Amino acid sequence: MRRFPWLRRLLLLLLAGPPLLILLFRFLPVPVTPLMLLRAAQGHGFEKAWVAYPRIDPQLARSVIAAEDNRFCEQWLGFDVQELRGQVAALMAGERPRGASTITMQVAKNLFLWPGRDPVRKLLEAWLTPQIALLWPRRRVLEVYLNIVEFGPGVYGAEAASRRFFDRSAATLTDTQAALLASVLPAPLQWSVAQPGPYVRERAGIIRRRVGQLGGLTDCAAP
Repeated sequence: MRRFPWLRRLLLLLLAGPPLLILLFRFLPVPVTPLMLLRAAQGHGFEKAWVAYPRIDPQLARSVIAAEDNRFCEQWLGFDVQELRGQVAALMAGERPRGASTITMQVAKNLFLWPGRDPVRKLLEAWLTPQIALLWPRRRVLEVYLNIVEFGPGVYGAEAASRRFFDRSAATLTDTQAALLASVLPAPLQWSVAQPGPYVRERAGIIRRRVGQLGGLTDCAAP
């Protein structure tokens, strides 16, 4: 290590850099993410408008929880342990695991990493996720997620998506519009909010019903 001082500095940067940025983004808006830069390079454009959490209709946060991460409000260190156990059991039974990505894990990925399912990225995601869960309250996790997540090609965050697809602010979304936005999150380049097909419309209806079924499990989404 003494012969390679640059290596020591690089290791220090890799270890200390992400926690410092996580702490910084606990209070400041996120200006850009790796995915945003990648999509821009692919020619998808760049639409983004950061808004504070109280300026996003709470039904969108509830819809996202219902669509992406039912146990978000009661997780430990940003992981859904129950879902992880189920995926391990499925893998051992020879089935193909569906994945157990939580909202906090998606924030870690979007903030620092690249899209994909390679083992290195998943390992880094697992390392960053508990740091975010420890340093941020859940409402901040939702606030950042709803401001940087991709709702369509080159469209990031609730405000930009609401303006683009519904010509209104994120604060005035209807329940149906919130569910429709949440319904495309697994595949925003394949599914469209502007021209939702039968599957997306059906998924949005399921999300609306699930919000009501979850009840208190979405309480942490309250403004």
